[in-house]
Amino acid sequence: MKKHSFHPVATTNGISSHMLLPGIDGELLNHHGATHLEPSAGCDEAGRGCLAGPVFAAAVILPWDFDHPLLNDSKLLSAQKRNILRCIIEENAIAWAVAMVTNEEIDQINILNASIKAMHLAIGQLNPAPESLLIDGNRFHSYPGIPHSCVIKGDSIYKCIAAASILAKTHRDEFMVKKHKEFPVYHWDQNKGYPTRQHRLGIRKHGISSLHRRSFKLNDNQTNGFLDL
Repeated sequence: MKKHSFHPVATTNGISSHMLLPGIDGELLNHHGATHLEPSAGCDEAGRGCLAGPVFAAAVILPWDFDHPLLNDSKLLSAQKRNILRCIIEENAIAWAVAMVTNEEIDQINILNASIKAMHLAIGQLNPAPESLLIDGNRFHSYPGIPHSCVIKGDSIYKCIAAASILAKTHRDEFMVKKHKEFPVYHWDQNKGYPTRQHRLGIRKHGISSLHRRSFKLNDNQTNGFLDL
């Protein structure tokens, strides 16, 4: 089986960055140039910019000829469309997996490393294992034995990355809606832990919860209040 090489643009502290040119005509691409016998897994994260909760990541291997008219970057889709696509992706993918890293570990290793670790955990669950990885963004720690390419805005270029973005987003949203029942004062059923005005007002009034990321800027006196319902 022919192996494909990837050319690094830069490497910093063991984190490599690769570049790929996007497709044309605004259409999502099925693959990065390998044959259909060499499946790539798309990887993406969700929740990196949140004030609370874990970061989630997904890895997805799609059939060579997979297509769906709704498929796009999860950020460009309504919640209803994302949930429709989640079912379709999970039913039709060759392999898919979702993993998370907790807010406590985010505080210990930082959000970038936590996001990459969540991707690694998801990749490790794939069966069959992919021949290569397409990573959304520009930073990633190499996964042992599998070459990778980082693609800026990859979730709007490659179908497998778009699919991963949808699974990561929908699984994380589901998690935060469940946690809203334990911590209703932050309205996570609406903001999913992102730094909305409503969320920050909840922190100001009630203090922080056990799910908040203490390494993030939550409020001016974040260590003075701790809510654990």
